[in-house]
Amino acid sequence: MQNSALQIDSSGIQSSLNNTVSSLIEQITPELPHTTFVTDLAFIMIIGAVVTLAFFKIRQPLIIGYLFAGMLIGPLSPLWSWILPEGGPQSDVLEGVGILSDISALNLFSEIGVILLLFVIGIEFPYAKIRSIGREAVGVGTIGLFATLGAVFYAASAFGLNFMDSLFIAAALSISSTAIIVKILEEMGKIKTESSILVLGILIVEDVIAVILISSLQSIALVGSVSIESIVVVVIVATGLIVGTFTVGTRVIPPLIDRVAASEHSEILLLSVLGVCFGYALLANIVGLSVAIGAFLAGVLVAESKSAEVSKLLASPIKDMFVAIFFISVGALMDVSQIENYIFIAIALIAVATGMKFGGNMLGNFIFRQKRGKSLRSAFTLASPRGEFSIVIVKAGVDIGAVSAFLFPLIGIISIVTAFLSPFLIKASDKVVPLLKEKDNE
Repeated sequence: MQNSALQIDSSGIQSSLNNTVSSLIEQITPELPHTTFVTDLAFIMIIGAVVTLAFFKIRQPLIIGYLFAGMLIGPLSPLWSWILPEGGPQSDVLEGVGILSDISALNLFSEIGVILLLFVIGIEFPYAKIRSIGREAVGVGTIGLFATLGAVFYAASAFGLNFMDSLFIAAALSISSTAIIVKILEEMGKIKTESSILVLGILIVEDVIAVILISSLQSIALVGSVSIESIVVVVIVATGLIVGTFTVGTRVIPPLIDRVAASEHSEILLLSVLGVCFGYALLANIVGLSVAIGAFLAGVLVAESKSAEVSKLLASPIKDMFVAIFFISVGALMDVSQIENYIFIAIALIAVATGMKFGGNMLGNFIFRQKRGKSLRSAFTLASPRGEFSIVIVKAGVDIGAVSAFLFPLIGIISIVTAFLSPFLIKASDKVVPLLKEKDNE
């Protein structure tokens, strides 16, 4: 009887809470439909701003703040099932409040975020800069990336992940985060050191390989297995698009952008560069490649124009907004309530990926005869952080149904942990390198 009475009381309190919250929201915004993307966007912007400000204050990467904000307001967050245990994530109150109720719209806007992110990254890499990358950076970066990819793929398979899950998570964990590493090096005042210049060159190489990997993995996923024919087709098509970009594209697009810029109308210039961005993404999609590689190449073309910096300044705020939506929506889709089921795999993969990234880069530095101190500093810097491209690769797999949904929260947790570890590893190199120099002098 007592248990029955408690259940009735609990049900009454639950119903009262639901009615109170719904009534409050309706009074605040009586004309706003609370199951639309508008409401979701409001929550994303408000809570995202508050959480990322907090992460900025504690000197953590904003990407991690975005993911954390998404985890807080997402329909899969354990926070809501704790507050509203009877209704759970699908309760009427949650839909009424608008906690990311329109997931399809969020996915659409996050896709725009990926395109704009890679477009602005492409503007940072004009053809002359890509061509001037030293063979050391190309060699060390390639060896470190594919050594890590192979080791993580083997480890993931050993942990029981299926073939496609292992392939996508291996590719994701083989790419170091350019955004996180550059931010940390700038804050530490190391951005112009000899080892950092090598690191930046390697990051450029990894970013270019990452864009190609996204297209290749999607093609492999659609076939269902690794097909030599499909890989050859992807390589040929990608090569054709890249060669066409650097031959015909560089002679046509940059002069057109400069002619538009000469009109001195920022609105027209912005629309023009965005037209190039989405037009090239569409072209890549039509020929069977990822929109990511099209957006990146569009950025490279804009970078060849004389008004590249102005174009970047105009496009960056829009990029920042959609990138924030992308990472917050990714965080919202992470079912962290089941984290105990894969925490061991996350820890193990972090250990394998970090160790192999360090070892692979050290091997590359040894092969290309780099100084020991420079080699150690660059290897420590590149070893840990995973971020934007890691999440983009896994999302590409989830979107086409090629990989398991649990890879989303898995890569999110790995990104957060590795970003947190990165400053400590860079500081560790500051202690290890002098010790080795002292031993050499003995």
